[in-house]
Amino acid sequence: MSKKIPVINTLSALLRWLYPGVGIKRWIFLSLLGLVLIVLGASHSFKLFKDISIGDLLFLVFGLGFVFVGVWKIISLLLEAFMPKKQKYKVADILYQRNMLSKGPKIVIIGGGSGQSVLLKGFKEYTSNITAIVTVADSGGSSGRLRDSFDILPPGDIRNCLVALAEAEPLVRDLFQYRFGAEASELEGHSFGNLFITALTKVTGDFEEAVKASSQVLAIRGEVVPSTYENISLVAEYEDGALVRGEADIPKYGKRIRRVMLDPKDPAPSREALEAIEQADVIFLGPGSLYTSIIPNLLVKDISGKLRTAKAPKIYICNVMTQRGETDDFSVYDHLNVLIEHTGHGIISHCIVDSTLLPGALRAKYKEEGSKPVIISDSSQIKALGIELIYGSVVDAQDVLRHNPHKIYNLVKGNLF
Repeated sequence: MSKKIPVINTLSALLRWLYPGVGIKRWIFLSLLGLVLIVLGASHSFKLFKDISIGDLLFLVFGLGFVFVGVWKIISLLLEAFMPKKQKYKVADILYQRNMLSKGPKIVIIGGGSGQSVLLKGFKEYTSNITAIVTVADSGGSSGRLRDSFDILPPGDIRNCLVALAEAEPLVRDLFQYRFGAEASELEGHSFGNLFITALTKVTGDFEEAVKASSQVLAIRGEVVPSTYENISLVAEYEDGALVRGEADIPKYGKRIRRVMLDPKDPAPSREALEAIEQADVIFLGPGSLYTSIIPNLLVKDISGKLRTAKAPKIYICNVMTQRGETDDFSVYDHLNVLIEHTGHGIISHCIVDSTLLPGALRAKYKEEGSKPVIISDSSQIKALGIELIYGSVVDAQDVLRHNPHKIYNLVKGNLF
């Protein structure tokens, strides 16, 4: 009985193509008629090859014509059903692009915040084999409120990464990023995407399923996974011994951070994160907030260990400017040393350092915000850590500094992967 059910379901699905109103029966029959004419014309021609009649040729010509028209109409109907009209005539380009991107390098980007999503948006033009491993220690803004109210993982960084990798229509991407204003007092500050992921989590009963469903809605190119599916908090210990809980509050204390910890201490890593690291051709850490975006991922049980044994180049993209409340007066060496202190040696093989000459006006603007350029105080210290420096102009210096993913990709392509 169990073997018969799949057969019955398959036949039922095939018969549904013949339902009235589907609009495809005529083209199926036309294609079949064309095949019959081709078979009749060809079989008769092969028997009397030296004496092909006009009738045989007409059978072949009309048969080929009927098949062409029938198949073209069937394909057109399917494209209209599953694709936007403006992409209907770009199918060949889309298929070619997807095929080429599927052969691209396997890239893993570990972090959180805007720096990670900027990289994802650019890297997806070179490969569809991208995995974003995202921190879930966020405690501020819309994500923090939803986390406290619904006991779910904070969706904000995951939403940004999903949108960065999205192939969906711009309207859908804009919808996910739409943030409610003061006109909606209960919803003020919430983004639609955060609410969407929260609602899906409640409907499916599982945050992982909610992220997967959102990935399908946005038709993302790649994969977005949290470093852990456990509800964790980030705790900072400062040099004066004070402890501050919550990613959003850590930079506000104003003292130098000694270390950060997770609570609970050893959350289980997501299976997808470990598999992505193991299979990667290249792994990027950052750019992003050192203590609150990058290190929380590395403190998740087994992720640092998996990084140490990974064969791929492990590239830390150093921030261009110091971050007030986190990395005040930090040099490149300080960034790397803090990472090693929290995780041990072997998780970084290379470090990208920007060599762009920053305009004076931009320096002054960041100075007012309490930030200044991250410099290399002593390259021999970095070399002693077993880390190779990679210099290059990898930022766009306009109103704000942003890492340029295309410059970064081209800087390391051919040399490291």
